[in-house]
Amino acid sequence: MKTIGLLGGMSWESTAEYYRLLNELTRERLGGLHSSRCVLYSVDFAEIERLQTEGRWDVAAEILAQAAKALEAAGADLLLICTNTMHKVADEVAAAVSVPLLHLADTTASAVRAQGLRRVGLLGTAFTMEQDFYRGRLTARGLDVLVPDGPGRRAVHQVIYEELCVGIVREESRRAYQAIIQDLVAAGAEGIVLGCTEIELLISEDDSPVPVFPTTRLHAEAAVALALTDDAM
Repeated sequence: MKTIGLLGGMSWESTAEYYRLLNELTRERLGGLHSSRCVLYSVDFAEIERLQTEGRWDVAAEILAQAAKALEAAGADLLLICTNTMHKVADEVAAAVSVPLLHLADTTASAVRAQGLRRVGLLGTAFTMEQDFYRGRLTARGLDVLVPDGPGRRAVHQVIYEELCVGIVREESRRAYQAIIQDLVAAGAEGIVLGCTEIELLISEDDSPVPVFPTTRLHAEAAVALALTDDAM
């Protein structure tokens, strides 16, 4: 079993989901008392969020690159960035280490394509919905990506940072997300990508008339599969 390195803390609520899923999925695969072999570097999200808001992505990239080096030194055989938004600096993080980085958008695109879908709605932070680092990665893998309108994007972003990242799950916000999902489906979305790890705390398959793609679970599933393979990476 390979050791999975987790770049977490962004936010810790979603990182806790990663840890739970990695262990549950490993036990499902191996049975008995088996659990995931992993190491975690958890950053201070307040610092990262401030850098996001200020547009100082280069500084944030350096913080995560140093954390990635620490994970490699601790024995990690592969790395996960446990957040969609910070995949904006995935290339810089990957370049800092010699072990592979499993890109969250790639695992998501593979899952969408495996279901035979091409057009998806994307929910996430404003950075993820509006910038090309994530949408472009999905598009490059053959997907047509739709995002909410301006008010919808602001609502999705606000719920993530003001509620979900601090552990607040409100039924009112679930209903607001459901309405936004309905709008994306009306615009032609065949599936909905939950492109922020915290959204899975709020939205499930029951909240959408089309398939949802929970990126945290998909990322964890791909990581466990890779960790349990004997193939060289």
